[in-house]
Amino acid sequence: MNQETVTATGEPTVGTAHFRTMFPTTVHGAHTARHAAERWLAAQQGRPEATVEDDGTATASLLIAELTANAALHGRVRGRNARLALTLTPATLRIEVTDARGERLPAPPPDAADGDGESGRGLLLVAALADAWGCEPHHPGGKTVWAECARRVARTGR
Repeated sequence: MNQETVTATGEPTVGTAHFRTMFPTTVHGAHTARHAAERWLAAQQGRPEATVEDDGTATASLLIAELTANAALHGRVRGRNARLALTLTPATLRIEVTDARGERLPAPPPDAADGDGESGRGLLLVAALADAWGCEPHHPGGKTVWAECARRVARTGR
């Protein structure tokens, strides 16, 4: 896991900060990666723990959870890990999850919104929560699914 930042504790992000971790494409691996990312985001915001204190943090947590879970479920290749990367700027948070299954591109199933099944709605959730999302090929094989969220500046003096 690497991080680069030019912030002081309790101060807003001034430059660009990066987080990256590899995780096995298992439910436990996705869970561990999500919690590591939440702790890193909390530290970037000057909080001691990974707590959901605002809508932006909750949205980021849900997007990270969904994208890592999708990689564990749909991107698994024996012996290959997935990668979670976050890029935090003053204006945006970009979440990227790279897995080894480039032939399995994400697409919400057409009947997911109407079905009563327990799965199939994840990309609908991503589309609803993210300001932008997409997928791009990852060389030498695989794909990167990404989502971006505009950072909402907390208003003071309300």
